[in-house]
Amino acid sequence: MHLILGLPMNNLLAIRVFARVVETGGFTKAADSLGIPLATASKLIQDLEAELRVKLLQRTTRIVAVTHEGAAYYDRTLPIMQALDEVNSSFAFENANPAGTIRIGISASLASSFLIPALPRFHARYPNVEVDLCVRDSFNDMIQDGIDCTIRGGPMLDESLVAREVGRAGWTTCASPEYVRRYGIPSSIDDLKRNHKLVRYISPRTGRVVPSPFGVGTDAIEVQPNAFLSVNEGNAHLAAGLAGVGVIHLFSFKVRPYLATGQLVAFLDGLQPPPYPFHVVYPRNRHLSQRMRIFIDWLVEMFGELDSADQPS
Repeated sequence: MHLILGLPMNNLLAIRVFARVVETGGFTKAADSLGIPLATASKLIQDLEAELRVKLLQRTTRIVAVTHEGAAYYDRTLPIMQALDEVNSSFAFENANPAGTIRIGISASLASSFLIPALPRFHARYPNVEVDLCVRDSFNDMIQDGIDCTIRGGPMLDESLVAREVGRAGWTTCASPEYVRRYGIPSSIDDLKRNHKLVRYISPRTGRVVPSPFGVGTDAIEVQPNAFLSVNEGNAHLAAGLAGVGVIHLFSFKVRPYLATGQLVAFLDGLQPPPYPFHVVYPRNRHLSQRMRIFIDWLVEMFGELDSADQPS
């Protein structure tokens, strides 16, 4: 703590700006993530370096590099800033008034079908917490992008990240009424493979076709889709099914509204695979603020409702 006791109070902001420059790799992204002008961020760092009488960052026209002293300063001040954030967040939480912004990375499909429709409930409960959604299908560097966490599906294998499972989603195989009139309803997995068009989904991360899973345990099987159309985004996948292009196999929560209106027809219910896990993921060195804890707990609640809806009545 002695590192910052001798500094003016406004230098706490300078330390926070310095940390964001280190994490994002530049002044512009750091300033944007903190909601301050670029000139202010630059002046704060200059004043901090003058106060410390040490060069923290090496600037060129193209890059910003952290000096040896800067790296040491970051390592020693980061726990202090995290502890201060925790104190501030805990007071807000105890007063039932959490506040601030959380920046969430999420795919377009999950955002439109699940998170955004549920956000009014989150806002009603926590009106002072702002949600900034970064919507895309792949996130290479959450720290550089200034993202607090991402919501991802599937097993988590990256040991540099913390992953907490927040829930699971069931599967549904379905097609449009027009498709059913033309081709009938598949009576089995073998019938599906031989006589039907299953729209291909290509992973935006790997560029490979994702097989459609069916069955459980020793009966588990993956079916290679065989329609003429391939898509690499969930909303386009759904649109293909609604248009009658072919059979689609995707999460139940995404197709449930269209099953209710008759725009899609479900089948092969007894052959669906186990529910698919979803996780909240964040870097190991990222401090988990109280508002993030609140958001994650709320996500668990929302996924719990999805899971209940997927259970047979």
